[in-house]
Amino acid sequence: MARTPKAKTNAPKTQAKAQAQPKLKTQVQPKPQVQTQSQVEAQSAASARPQPVTSESSSPAASTVKYSQSGGLVALLARHNISVAFTSYQSGLLYLLGRNAQGAHLHQTGLAKPMGLAYANGALTLSSGFQLMSFQNPLAPHERVNNLFDACFVPRGVHYTGQLDAHDVGIAADGSLIFVNTQFNCLATPDPRHSFKMLWKPPFISDLVKEDRCHLNGLAMDAGGPAFVTAVSKSDTIDGWRDRRADGGIVIDVRSNEVVCNGLSMPHSPRVHQGELWVLNSGTGELGVVEGAASGKGKFVPRAFCPGFLRGLAFHGDLAFVGLSKPRYERFEGLALDQRLREADSEPWCGIQVIDIRNGTCVEWFRIDGAVAELYDVEIIPGFTCPMALSPSSPEITKFLTWEGSQLDVPA
Repeated sequence: MARTPKAKTNAPKTQAKAQAQPKLKTQVQPKPQVQTQSQVEAQSAASARPQPVTSESSSPAASTVKYSQSGGLVALLARHNISVAFTSYQSGLLYLLGRNAQGAHLHQTGLAKPMGLAYANGALTLSSGFQLMSFQNPLAPHERVNNLFDACFVPRGVHYTGQLDAHDVGIAADGSLIFVNTQFNCLATPDPRHSFKMLWKPPFISDLVKEDRCHLNGLAMDAGGPAFVTAVSKSDTIDGWRDRRADGGIVIDVRSNEVVCNGLSMPHSPRVHQGELWVLNSGTGELGVVEGAASGKGKFVPRAFCPGFLRGLAFHGDLAFVGLSKPRYERFEGLALDQRLREADSEPWCGIQVIDIRNGTCVEWFRIDGAVAELYDVEIIPGFTCPMALSPSSPEITKFLTWEGSQLDVPA
């Protein structure tokens, strides 16, 4: 009988102090000065020591937030030519982590309860509060904003859903948007007349009603369509999932309507990668795969343990970018994660760990300490060095004008 591999523990404990940072000078027209902008500077990308993060923002919470990173994170981003997007509904920010000549650069954009992320066909799609947004980058490859940002994601498509508590989002092969409608326990798509159009619901959900019964949350796309979803339970009564947090979690095959994995603890972020179904077993702090999902009798096999409540998972080759949150609130407490942290003699933390999926080790990390303790989703933005985004409510967006054939006034 094959033994289940033991998940590796990835718990760096070193933390760096934040320092003050001068403002960026505006050198390019147009000149969007996004208010929630912060910069992370590293002295050496090759150093193994954690690097200090400096921050500048008009947000009241910014002065109580500290960032730190592993010494090789910038080199990893450069080597793979990628940036990382992640969201925090707690802080109300979309974060874009890139790099510049000094080191790593973190751009923050204020949004109402940002949640799920998807990047496809050059567009960054996001679920946020009571709306779904599609951000486009109008910059040509040679153009820069503020002589720094090589991508400027601007909200070009907005669908107002109302408060559905939309979680994960995905883009189908035909370009349509699919999202997890958590309040109504279903998968849905935008409707030109209504808040949403239901596409699918679990077979154990009897009615389409605004009652978060099973806490449907995660969506895995495969072959251009929805493949798997995660839910905290099979409950069919309002808020019933809260009584099943420890071991009621499931993975459902959307195509067959079968539950392919049981006994999970608040699972999130299912993803199909390299022919395997990956899942975050959030209540135990484990990244793992569901073996035997195709047979309908899958088993969760952990590949790595990370010191936090896990949500948000994106892949780039053999690297998994995993989002961690601190289990501070009632819905996160009393889970197996608490015991795992005690056994590892580790404190939970908020941030991103980069896991080598070949051996389950954490190779790099980005950490947030202070007022921000929860992240939701993580996505990879390939091909850009230092991206930024504009908020639909910012005054700067009214001055940011582009059209076909237009060019930014870029200095020589």
